Amino acid sequence: MKVVILSKALVVGVYQKKCEEIAALGVELLALVPPSWREPRVGETKLELRFTNGYRLETLPIVLNGRHHLHFYQGLRAVLQRERPDVLHIDEESFNLATFQAMRAGVALGARCCFYNYANIERHYPPPFNLFERYNFRHAAHAVACNREAATIIRRHGFDGPLSIIPQFGVDPDIFSPAAAKAASAVFTVGYVGRLVPEKGLLDLVEALHGTAPHIRLVLVGDGNQRSAIERRVAELRLDERVVIRAAVGSAQVPETLRGFDLLVLPSRTRPNWKEQFGRVLVEAMSCGVPVLGSSSGEIPNVIGEAGLVFPEGDVAALRAQLSALASDSARRSILAAHGRERVLA
Repeated sequence: MKVVILSKALVVGVYQKKCEEIAALGVELLALVPPSWREPRVGETKLELRFTNGYRLETLPIVLNGRHHLHFYQGLRAVLQRERPDVLHIDEESFNLATFQAMRAGVALGARCCFYNYANIERHYPPPFNLFERYNFRHAAHAVACNREAATIIRRHGFDGPLSIIPQFGVDPDIFSPAAAKAASAVFTVGYVGRLVPEKGLLDLVEALHGTAPHIRLVLVGDGNQRSAIERRVAELRLDERVVIRAAVGSAQVPETLRGFDLLVLPSRTRPNWKEQFGRVLVEAMSCGVPVLGSSSGEIPNVIGEAGLVFPEGDVAALRAQLSALASDSARRSILAAHGRERVLA
């Protein structure tokens, strides 16, 4: 079977591991990716070539890079005509222009096409996006949703074909593995890896740190337009010696970064136009044997399950209490770490 995957997410090297696993099943696979993706409010991620064995990876020029719903690809139709795939996996939302572009080209060639939806907030899209969605619903052979809410919305919007709920990217437990041994330290390190943007709730995390024991430190790893606001609040609360903000690291450095934490926190806050769709860093930390604490935003409680702790989003007092309790209970942390690793493996 010949499969083509169109995905801007695959510019991240560690995500390409999925392609190797698909190819290992005997699939003739071609991954089409842009040379880079410009994430709004964060910056540009250039293509990393990390896991490229067993399949082909080609770049396509992307137009309107960074415009989530309006970008499209130059030369896509020509590549599909050359390849004549049996299956075209379009790694985009059903209402995006890139999905409509690829779906039309794939259907014209007789390919069975699918799309991938993350969107977990109910919206009714204006033209032309509602027209894109209707076309893609009519012609898709399958739909994939990242979470249960996204699947419910797809059904409510009228898709009646086969639908699967599958997280976009799993983790390789051999790469995201626990540290062999961790030296004892008087410092308790709370960590976060991801975008420094308001919806991730990082100001809540800084506020929660204030009032905890001095040996509890916070390390934020990432880039985004909220960095300066976080730095100002850290200074106002006189937490300069307890908070470190580091630039984003490449995907190859994420496992080692996570292993340096005693606790991973994802304090996301639901916004009118966004709530947490999965929280990949949670499963990455769990796979590394790092206990996790997440807010109740979106899909986070379902991802964590019984393997970690959840606090009500925006509740700084509850977050502060959880930080203090875990910092003083190494046995509890060990239990959570073991459960998290077990959940990922399962």
